[in-house]
Amino acid sequence: MTSFCIIDAQSVKNTDTAENKGYDAGKKVSGIKRHIAVDTQGLPHAICITTANVTDRAGAELMFETAKDNLAEVQNVLADGGYRGEKFAETVNELLSAKVEVVKRNELHSFVVLPKRWIVERSFSWLEKCRRLWKNCERLMNTSLHMVILAFVALILRRF
Repeated sequence: MTSFCIIDAQSVKNTDTAENKGYDAGKKVSGIKRHIAVDTQGLPHAICITTANVTDRAGAELMFETAKDNLAEVQNVLADGGYRGEKFAETVNELLSAKVEVVKRNELHSFVVLPKRWIVERSFSWLEKCRRLWKNCERLMNTSLHMVILAFVALILRRF
């Protein structure tokens, strides 16, 4: 059985108290970016918080570097178009020995649920249920990371 990991990033606005800020020009958001890698059930195996100006690819590389041990079983990394490129695929292959599969949108301009991509989007929506995570209210990025981890722990505890 092939082990999948699905990755994505989410830009989140900062409040005035935040120490580190970046600007994501694509989303027009000043704040932080949450990078997550989830399994096929939507549970996180790697989380990384960066300023919003860090690209999705650079943030994913940082996340994979710090969480290599949690992702040792991964053979395929599913990603959206923001992660395309040979250099990124080679880096992921070096770090995880995994193949990157970019799920592309249909050329038609209609809404279509992309295969397996909805899983990571659902994980982000689970985070949105936590009022404290709607905006980044934390001064330090490390605290933001731990708030995301606590939100996922609370989610898992509610399931069982």
